[in-house]
Order: sequence, then structure tokens, then C-alpha cells
Amino acid sequence: MKKTLSRRARLATGGAVLAAVAAGTFGTVAANASAPEAAQGSAVSAAPAAAAGKRDTTTSTHLTVDAATEAAQAALKAAEKEGQRVTVAVVDRNGNTILTLRGDGAGPQSYESAEKKAYTAVSWNAPTSELEGRLENAPNLKDIPGTLFLGGGVPVTAGKAPIAGIGVAGAPSGTLDEKFAQAGAAALN
Repeated sequence: MKKTLSRRARLATGGAVLAAVAAGTFGTVAANASAPEAAQGSAVSAAPAAAAGKRDTTTSTHLTVDAATEAAQAALKAAEKEGQRVTVAVVDRNGNTILTLRGDGAGPQSYESAEKKAYTAVSWNAPTSELEGRLENAPNLKDIPGTLFLGGGVPVTAGKAPIAGIGVAGAPSGTLDEKFAQAGAAALN
């Protein structure tokens, strides 16, 4: 006499069999992952790390996130005292954005403009208002991607080397933007 299992019993049995097969497969994969040489049957060794010599490296100084935040907040506060709605951006030596603070009511264009001004200031280690004058002799400077030659960007230096840039945008003039950026830089001293 052949005994038939109910549908429920067949599903439970099938599920148990699948779980056992999966556990066995997982165990095999885990064992192979932890011992690749044994699984491949050869003695593969990891490549040694390359060691750079002292003359092959350089050390650079970077603005901390806390310092960047302090500078940005000081610039934003200076603008708010004068009733201006601005965005403040701080970039590192490589032009990468550390942070951007968009003040209440700042225009949508101010976000990108502040970042570009900060990038321009750190790239040339000069205030962007000063760089505006260079366009007369080299008008193609404005075509460099990511730059903006309008007042409002100032570099931050350690010694004489630029380590960051602060950009402000949104006030009615580049002169005001730069005044607020300078307030941010001054907060670092």
C-alpha cells in the first residue's frame, strides 16, 4: 500500500529539503571564500603592497570640517546682519566642496555661484574680485570649467599656500559677497 502525503506535508518536506540543500551550498561557498588556495588547488599568494619612498610623497594641509563650518557660519551671520540672503560654500585645496550653507531666502542661483567662486579663489590663491581684472588681458580664463570670475570668493591659506576657498553669492554685488567671505576667513584666525 502506497502512502500519499497531503499537500501541506509535501510543501513542508520540500521546504525542508530546499533549506538543507541551500545550507550545504552556502557552507561550501563560505568555506571556499575563506580558503581560496585550497579551493583552487594551488598556492596563490597575495601581491605585496608597494612602499613609496619618502621622496615619492608629499604632505599637504587641509581645512577641517569644523573649521570650514565655523567659517561658513561666520560669513552667513555677517550677511544676515546686513539683511542679505546668501549662500556660502567652502572648498578644499583641490576644489572639492567641504560644505555649502544656503541661507534662508537665498536665490537658487547662489548655490552654484558660491561653489564656483570658492573654487576660483583657491585655484588662483587670490580673491575673485582681483581675478576679475585679469580677464581684460586673458578673456579666455572665464572659459575654464567650474570657475566664476565675480567678486565673492577668497582663498584661505596656511603659510602662503592655499588650503581652501570660501565663496559667497546672493548679495546685490560682488563687493558685498566678498565682504561676507572675508568675514568667514577672518573667523579662522
